[in-house]
Amino acid sequence: MTIRQGRYSKFLRPISYIIDLTLVNGLGYLMFFRHEDGMNFFLFASISWVVISIISPFYEVYRFTRLTVIFTKIVKQLIVFALVVLSISALWDFDSMTPAVIGQYIIALFICVSLAKYFVYFALQRYRSDFGGNFRRTVVVGSNGNVNNLEHFFKENPEYGYKLHATMTFRGPNAISVEECCRFILEHNIDEIYCSEKELNPEQLNALIDFADNNLKIIKFLPDEKRLSSQSLTRDYYDYIPVVSLRHMPLEIPINRQLKRGFDILFSIMVMVLLLSWLIPILGILIKLETKGPILFKQKRNGFNNHEFTCYKFRSMILNDEADLIQVTKGDERVTRVGRLLRRTSVDELPQFINVFLGDMSVVGPRPHMVSHSQMYASSVDKFMVRHFVKPGITGLAQIKGFRGEVESPVDIINRVKYDIFYIENWSPLLDFKIILQTMYKFIRGDKKAY
Repeated sequence: MTIRQGRYSKFLRPISYIIDLTLVNGLGYLMFFRHEDGMNFFLFASISWVVISIISPFYEVYRFTRLTVIFTKIVKQLIVFALVVLSISALWDFDSMTPAVIGQYIIALFICVSLAKYFVYFALQRYRSDFGGNFRRTVVVGSNGNVNNLEHFFKENPEYGYKLHATMTFRGPNAISVEECCRFILEHNIDEIYCSEKELNPEQLNALIDFADNNLKIIKFLPDEKRLSSQSLTRDYYDYIPVVSLRHMPLEIPINRQLKRGFDILFSIMVMVLLLSWLIPILGILIKLETKGPILFKQKRNGFNNHEFTCYKFRSMILNDEADLIQVTKGDERVTRVGRLLRRTSVDELPQFINVFLGDMSVVGPRPHMVSHSQMYASSVDKFMVRHFVKPGITGLAQIKGFRGEVESPVDIINRVKYDIFYIENWSPLLDFKIILQTMYKFIRGDKKAY
């Protein structure tokens, strides 16, 4: 049997449309129109589903698309489609389309579409890993850490459908020319070229791009890991003039900002009512009994657009003049006995939900730094200020990845910035939910950097 190679199957998207439209109309028939004519519903719902999916874009799912992204696409598609179904029920006044039945229909459709989409996704992975089909031939140009990681990924994850044919370099004793690289790509019918960004000079870069464009090859670049390059460039058109933006930030979209803000308000109210309402008096007494001073510690920190705001915490240290200058270290003598317990359990951070409610912070986002540290890192760490394109958070992706608390070496702050930029460029409600769950898990399990 000959296994078909290629970037994608031309039948996948039509099959996906057929499956989903069958579910839309089949469930509609079962739940609404067993005993009345629903032709208007079937026609309008089908057209609406296709139009919404094109605008979304719902069917742009690739072999490297993360499961969280797929889930977000399903949720967005079903929310908009639910509004369409409600409009249909108002326009045609079908007897069977009551609000309760419509709700059941949307829930059933959500479950069925999710199962179908994930089934196709995992079935394709199994097809690639077990039968070697639906694969792409690749070459990698470069010889650094990112290249080694990509080689390992291609070899250890056959389910993604990438077959590495060669790793080449334009530098060092094993260097080849751009012409030799291009000849190999044509001879072996390579689909995709992956290049290390820092190993190409401008002439080599332009030559490879021209070759890829002229021979219908996909070319992608591995960013220089030391420069913390942006994840991607996005292109817009002002009339007919192409304008490239450095990065795509989902929270620039108003509906995403409103969704995140609505969640922040609800979550912060819940925490303030259920926890802080009784925790502040109890901890206040314990803090006061051990040392003199206020219950809450207030500190100026940099937030959205680098604006300063007052950040609240339960006071965990004795009063000192260095609190706004020197970060707490392991075994710091300034930390009180009560404060040590608060910091170890991260309970000292809970008053920041007041900041969330006021709009200075978000539940999830890059952790805010004290003003003196922000000024220091802004001048010494590449792209540190990118973190301020969004509101700071009580927890964040960098924190659950192990880069919280004390900055013990330059690697700590570099990785913190790397994860924060990834979060900014890949935000989704599901990613926030995942970070919150992992934060709760770390809270229960304990974190060695919480001191």
